[in-house]
Amino acid sequence: MAGQGRILPQVMFQCYEVAGENAVMSIETRKEAALALLRTAVRDYGRVVYSSSLGAEAIVLTDLIWTQVPEIEIFTLDTGRLHEHTRNLIERLENRYQRRIRVFHPDPAAIEAWIAANGINGFYNGIEQRQSCCHIRKVEPFRRAIAGAGAWVTGVRREQSATRAAAQIDQANGGIARISPLLEWTHEDVWNYIRAKKLPYNPLHDQGYPSIGCEPCTRAVQPGEDSRAGRWWWENSDSKECGLQPRRRGVAVPAG
Repeated sequence: MAGQGRILPQVMFQCYEVAGENAVMSIETRKEAALALLRTAVRDYGRVVYSSSLGAEAIVLTDLIWTQVPEIEIFTLDTGRLHEHTRNLIERLENRYQRRIRVFHPDPAAIEAWIAANGINGFYNGIEQRQSCCHIRKVEPFRRAIAGAGAWVTGVRREQSATRAAAQIDQANGGIARISPLLEWTHEDVWNYIRAKKLPYNPLHDQGYPSIGCEPCTRAVQPGEDSRAGRWWWENSDSKECGLQPRRRGVAVPAG
């Protein structure tokens, strides 16, 4: 696999070191820094893929990639339990840009076997059941999607979590390089960009859903709650991961 195990070139991070010193960078400056990072990744890693979560950060990255760095492939995962608003968003994005998002699905036989053993909503019964469901519906399709790529793009932002921002090489998925163009963007930066360009986004964001996953595993958050409090809300916060992100000391970093 191209780029496996390599350290990302220093030039790819210089723009973000500056960003950390100057929190009031303009959106245009942040945009150009993100584009420089994406173009450098294509130059150095060959095949680069973007795993779109279809969240707010994904809207920004989709616009940047499809308008400026179209050689990066965009894919998403349809787990079979997504909100209808999320599925509709795929069509809205495709209509706007006249491009197709490649959609990966879980293995139907694996889903059937899991339901037979655990019940249709068995993920509520324990962490093991929920994580095995996530593995079938998300992790396995994700690994198929990135197979052969030199790097994959994430929408992770530093202000969301220090642990999310830490990994640059994803050892959990074969040593593939992990590129985070929005690392220094703030929540306000993301939404200012979306509104300025009048980009389509998931209407659930307007209903109190800052983070949107599968329909039965996601709820709106209450005022003052963490932005990811609505994901797998019935579990202890330490267990809230699906396995897509790199693990540190045995704990998977929450999905970006």
